[in-house]
Amino acid sequence: QLQLVESGGGLVQSGGSLRLSCAASGSTLNNYGIRWFRQAPGKEREGVSCINSETTNYADSVKGRFTISRDNAKRTVYLQMNSLKPEDTAVYYCAAGYRSLCLRDISELGMAYWGKGTLVTVSS
Repeated sequence: QLQLVESGGGLVQSGGSLRLSCAASGSTLNNYGIRWFRQAPGKEREGVSCINSETTNYADSVKGRFTISRDNAKRTVYLQMNSLKPEDTAVYYCAAGYRSLCLRDISELGMAYWGKGTLVTVSS
């Protein structure tokens, strides 16, 4: 059973940076696709980025500012977030799916394992 724990959230000023981590336990990440989602207050959860063994993708709203990466040896996936904006304020979740695709449409489909989230607050 794969367990995921997010960390790295916090309060940052507009224009600042944060790096989120998604640490896995219970299994290696080698065969899993990982996606980051976020949910802002009063809004639906949305896909932010994804990574599998072949590709990465990003939502248009974060493209050029966020970078997803993975270290399978450490069983950790990262989301480097630069040039943060107040509209990036949300709870960020990572999710995993076995051999899941990483498409431009970053949906929740196929995501069997979820972390509990980490809060990112960007002040103006």
